[in-house]
Amino acid sequence: MASPGSPSLNPCLRSFWTAPARNRVLYGGRASSKSWDAAGFVTFLADNYKLRVLCVRQFQNRISESFYGLWRSIDEIKSLESIDILWIEEAHNLTEEQWKVLEPTIRKAGSQVWVVFNPKLATDFAYKRFVVNPPPNTIVRKINYDENPFLSETMLKIIAAAKAEDPEEFDHIYGGEPLQDDDGVIIKRSWILASIDAHKALGLKAEGRKRLGFDIADSGVDKCATVNAHGSIVKGADMWKAAEDELLKSCTRAYHTAREFGADITYDSIGVGASAGAKFGEINEALPASQHVTYAKFNAGAAVWRPEAIYKPDGLGKGTKNKDMFANIKAQAWWLLADRFRTTFNAVKKGEPFEADEVISLSSDLPHIERIIDELSTPRRDYDKNGRVQVESKKDLAKREVASPNLADAVVMTFAPTGGEIAGIFI
Repeated sequence: MASPGSPSLNPCLRSFWTAPARNRVLYGGRASSKSWDAAGFVTFLADNYKLRVLCVRQFQNRISESFYGLWRSIDEIKSLESIDILWIEEAHNLTEEQWKVLEPTIRKAGSQVWVVFNPKLATDFAYKRFVVNPPPNTIVRKINYDENPFLSETMLKIIAAAKAEDPEEFDHIYGGEPLQDDDGVIIKRSWILASIDAHKALGLKAEGRKRLGFDIADSGVDKCATVNAHGSIVKGADMWKAAEDELLKSCTRAYHTAREFGADITYDSIGVGASAGAKFGEINEALPASQHVTYAKFNAGAAVWRPEAIYKPDGLGKGTKNKDMFANIKAQAWWLLADRFRTTFNAVKKGEPFEADEVISLSSDLPHIERIIDELSTPRRDYDKNGRVQVESKKDLAKREVASPNLADAVVMTFAPTGGEIAGIFI
């Protein structure tokens, strides 16, 4: 086998392969020589050194002991020893849980991890972990077709045609840019990004009722979260760990945040949260009436708000009734929030007219802003047996190894219909 500087390998990547690093992240668009170069360099190393190399991808039947499919074989991989190089191919499918298994498994002195992929979504774990916020001792290299000296004239013509036909799709496929939007989600990431400081772009003032949404942790790794807004502007967020037997402590924390902000509380009344109203009542009783905080419960599985009203009526006032459109109040609240984000995107990006109570703005200094963006743009549309829309369940999110969107649920409750019209009554 020739040296890494030979014509069989891309000379543009010589420094990438030879620089000292624990993790080597190679990403970019198609036809860039990434996988070819990884295969060539690992072959060179294997020809010249005694190494044990483990190659993995998300779905793959095992080839002897050298290539594993992560989906089926992750538990077997934990028992492997003396791995010198872990090569993760098509790593855009890698999940956080799988990485937590893989990283400590590759523990031999001087061992390396190679992460090779074409970015898919900006919300994917691999892109966020290895490109946006790479671990220490990591070298990250983006490479596209324009640095591949081995491309044929035919392929170059195909790429040029793709660029002329759809520049945005070209940027993703051949430019290695991740997509902001998953078409299956309820709220598109591009809509959320357009809402950052939208109040400044649109000249909005903080006017209207102050509200705080409180998502209560159920068990395990679940966390409590609060989000507060004044009118259409989201101004604050908080998140913390809390055990089931610490409900009073969590309610007190949310209560004081609401009182400092001058906000009403809408809280998750399912599971552990079923007793939160009683806790808020206890706190109110211990304080003068002038310091009481108003609160209402939000039961995600309850009937929809204004069931006979038309969702987005046409010019003649006709359309689908809320009770026929939404499976429950949770779905309705998520869709109404999505409508706000979509309207904001159209107002900011396209200059379309809007009403102040139809948009939403996330302050750029909002705590946990990156996580809020990720969580809001993750849940997908689903449907019940009668064809009504609903939100992807936490159980289905868990199947995708996605944690409960606590902050996103708090945002939803902050902007959800409230009062006696739904499951709770303000006290």
